[in-house]
Amino acid sequence: MIVHAKRMMPEQVEHLKDKAKDAAKWVSARRTRTPVDPGLDPYDIPLAAINVANPELYRHDVAGPYFRRLRDEAPVHYCAQSQYGPYWSITRYDDIMAVEKNHQVFSSSFQFGGVTITGTPSSSNEIPNFISMDPPDHGPQRKAVAPGLAPARLAELTSLIRQRAGEILDGLPRSETFDWVSEVSVELTGRMLATLLDVPQADRLRLIAWSNAISNADDPAYANTGGAFYETLAEMGEYFQAAWDERKSRTVPGDDLISMLAWQPETRNMSARQLLGNMVLLLVGGNDTTRNSITGGLYALNEFPDQYQKLRTDHGLIDSMVPEIIRWQTPLIAMRRTAVKDFSLHDQQIRKGDMVIMWYLSGNRDPRAISDPDQFIIDRARPREHLSFGFGVHRCLGNRLAEMQLRVLWQEIMKRFSNIKVMDEPVRASSSVFRAIQSMRVQICS
Repeated sequence: MIVHAKRMMPEQVEHLKDKAKDAAKWVSARRTRTPVDPGLDPYDIPLAAINVANPELYRHDVAGPYFRRLRDEAPVHYCAQSQYGPYWSITRYDDIMAVEKNHQVFSSSFQFGGVTITGTPSSSNEIPNFISMDPPDHGPQRKAVAPGLAPARLAELTSLIRQRAGEILDGLPRSETFDWVSEVSVELTGRMLATLLDVPQADRLRLIAWSNAISNADDPAYANTGGAFYETLAEMGEYFQAAWDERKSRTVPGDDLISMLAWQPETRNMSARQLLGNMVLLLVGGNDTTRNSITGGLYALNEFPDQYQKLRTDHGLIDSMVPEIIRWQTPLIAMRRTAVKDFSLHDQQIRKGDMVIMWYLSGNRDPRAISDPDQFIIDRARPREHLSFGFGVHRCLGNRLAEMQLRVLWQEIMKRFSNIKVMDEPVRASSSVFRAIQSMRVQICS
């Protein structure tokens, strides 16, 4: 007998819609943007005044020197004032791994603020999900969806991804400029999300729009108020509750991620809020990492033309290039933890209740762990030794799927085009969470 989870009742949906009307109460302070002078030398700023959580650093793509100084002079750095409140920065590769593994001291739980620095409701009690849980609660929910992203399932999806990638590439304009993000990165990612969730392909751009509204909830350029965030949650709640109920009415389970959650004993009785939280996690996780790596990889090849030439000469380098793209791009800039005990690291006293930020982007550029980290090298000997997928129990569940999509896409690109030229600097998001590229104009030259 299948026990049905509670539907997202109309009053719960109305609660989210009411929140949208009052969103300005939390929006104003946390959406504050401190202007950044791209030409400013971070070594001219007092060390204590450095705030690497300022999203404008990432919109201008100038965070690298700031992190270099912190890694060298203050690998455990305290910022007393930011729009997100005080926080500690962990910037070295080995220290980030140590914090990741120590969930007894550094909690991911939504009860303490979740896993993002932004402080938007996505990291609070509105939408709890399994990435915002500590062991042992984290394990069963993660385990429920793991088969949908396991090697056997990915092998089944490879031919479908190849077919779709070919269709998308064959439809691109020749000898004219177009936006690589909307025409390729978003389109391929959207089709994959619809497949993994077993929802109509006609809804793929709706999935992307929801993901964008959540990912950009902290960006003042994305919407004038935070209302879009709650309106998105309400729409998603209704949509995925209907899908959830339909999956549970089947006589046999499907192989999509919603079915897996609906049929596993550990997750089939989730509340409407838990269902919504996990769908947000799967949607944003399945969108941002792959989409921004697809774009970032093409940008990196244009920035390092010698590596592009290597690839033209030997398409077999795609296998090692893919993880190098993911390291170079680092689509998830950082993750938050909250100290639940006092802890000393590099002689700095982190107190119970302090917010601690692991800066993956910095760890991936740490020369103590990665040789020539500022270089894009498509034939690195150990390209998977990066932090872009996290580490330990919270390592990204879809890491192999992201790699597979990138690998197949680049195989299909190199069959067709020897040179895709980036025409302008990409437009980047103002975000301290996602290293997102919002548009990038390119032209197929040959």
